[in-house]
Amino acid sequence: MSDAPVGVPTCYRHPDRETYVRCQRCDKAICPDCMRDASVGFQCPDCVKEGVKSTRQAQAAYGGRRSANPALTSIVLVALNGLVWLAIIATGWKSSPLIHRLALVPAGLCESKDDPGGRYPLATPDRCAFATSPPGDGRWVDGVADGAYWQLLTSMFAHIEIWHIAVNMLALWILGPQLEAVLGRARFLTVYLVAGLTGSVSVFWLAGQHTPTLGASGAIFGLFGALLVIVVKVGGDLSQILWLLAINAVITFVVPNVSWQGHLGGFLGGALVAGLLVYAPKSRRTQLQVAGVLLVVAALAAATVARTAMLA
Repeated sequence: MSDAPVGVPTCYRHPDRETYVRCQRCDKAICPDCMRDASVGFQCPDCVKEGVKSTRQAQAAYGGRRSANPALTSIVLVALNGLVWLAIIATGWKSSPLIHRLALVPAGLCESKDDPGGRYPLATPDRCAFATSPPGDGRWVDGVADGAYWQLLTSMFAHIEIWHIAVNMLALWILGPQLEAVLGRARFLTVYLVAGLTGSVSVFWLAGQHTPTLGASGAIFGLFGALLVIVVKVGGDLSQILWLLAINAVITFVVPNVSWQGHLGGFLGGALVAGLLVYAPKSRRTQLQVAGVLLVVAALAAATVARTAMLA
């Protein structure tokens, strides 16, 4: 039984102690031993614990803030791809000059103006416009080795055929929100972009020197790789993701004109970056994650410079 006079407030945890201080959050009476400093006044121990719990919930599983809307980044990426595709359609579709600026071409080539996809493999930059039939049909297109390094990035957002963009954006819409919910917005976007760049650098090294490549497939395969790593990390069921990978691998090597180089490079890049993110020790998680991603980007830059020197 409390010894406090009737009507005098007592601490909710220590009924024998009078107090006139209340928790700023729940308004319970608290004694000096139960007071916890808050931004304004004091809070009780229960509210402090609840606040810590809420703060932890606001953190993504592997660092960073949890996305309030995990689908937002995927929506923006789908919109960007859609806008680029519409721009290509509006400026001539298969003969659009945007294709020659955005697609990844390892080394420059002389293309036909009148025959989309036609080229003059023996023509040099200074003879492209004249060593053609009819004369003047040639148009020189710079490649990555000629200094068009932006193609490593822009090719990730360019599509020509409607089926190509539809398949890629559907996969992004399915995989993207799941990964962003786990990784947070910044880390998800990092996986997507670095995987896409890894696919582009793989194309630069392994594809034909004069073969244009475009599409978000490298980045999409990077999402498959990242999802596989996360499922392994949490000990989840691998059967569904392995079936999807098997189906896509068959499509990659059976369907004509599919860039296996971009798919393979993107998959490995996404898996590598995801591994750096989810296996980084908690004690220095953010610093190690940033350092690891920067090392991957530096390696891609070095590989690009080395390949450029070989093709020069």
